[in-house]
Amino acid sequence: MTFPKSSFASAATGLLLLASSAACAQTQSLPSPVASTRVPASDVEMGGPALWKLADEDTTIYLFGTVHVLPKDQPWFTPAIDTALDSSDELVTEVLMTPEIGAKTQAIVMQKGMLPEGSSVRDLMNEQQKATYETAMTRLGLPVAAFDRFEPWFGALNLSILPLMKEGYSPEDGVEKVLEKETDREIKRAALETIEFQLSIFDELPQQAQVDYLVQAAEMIDELKPYIDRMVAEWIEGNADALAEIMNEGVAENPVLMERLMHERNANWAVWIDDRMDEPGTVFIAVGAGHLAGQKSVQELLTERGFTITRVQ
Repeated sequence: MTFPKSSFASAATGLLLLASSAACAQTQSLPSPVASTRVPASDVEMGGPALWKLADEDTTIYLFGTVHVLPKDQPWFTPAIDTALDSSDELVTEVLMTPEIGAKTQAIVMQKGMLPEGSSVRDLMNEQQKATYETAMTRLGLPVAAFDRFEPWFGALNLSILPLMKEGYSPEDGVEKVLEKETDREIKRAALETIEFQLSIFDELPQQAQVDYLVQAAEMIDELKPYIDRMVAEWIEGNADALAEIMNEGVAENPVLMERLMHERNANWAVWIDDRMDEPGTVFIAVGAGHLAGQKSVQELLTERGFTITRVQ
């Protein structure tokens, strides 16, 4: 099974949360939180990340596409986003980012992601794969045995974020973290998924598929940042169509994974939003930008359900 580049972007859903576990396994720590990225739109040459809404007589739901890891001081918090967030009584993210999420994630990884005693992830590779993997680990400054005791998916997700962190990207600068900081008032919180569910997407992959995923992540450590840079550039400009094109690069190589990572979840979220429209109030939903771009996006599925989606920014 070959994993397209788009799978790395999709996998970012779990990367933000796995970072704390990765830090434990690699004896590394995440960067410290930075100051607010709220800036006047006039000071930034950008269209602004895409923001949509759907509304009826007593309910408004904003849909905002996020990037889970961003470079420090990347400006994106425009007045339109500020207004939408301030007007909302509820903030909904993919998972609840509670103070306990790091410890909880680590506990789940220890329960689901460990190989049997005496096994090593490198034992699952042929000699060429092992050489590729060990070279990538060494280049990232990690002990080659750092992930030996973990199932391949865990190493794959870590190798999909560590090259970015070494280039200045950080979950602490990601959109969800900033939204948490900017929401300085009492607001209801909800989540579309659990961390258990997100990790299960990868944990339930066949073992050979996980190994292929890990090796490809190792092969792509030099390609990852330029690829994510392209995504962020289109996201900043609010160019959802171009973002979708980047996300879809290589999808034909593995439509099954794309279905699990993106389309099935989009369908679940469309049902959640449809049901939530039956309750009054204003809701700000922030999910990975890839879920709001291209075919089978959340907006497309909601349109099929009879809703009118309006572009706010």
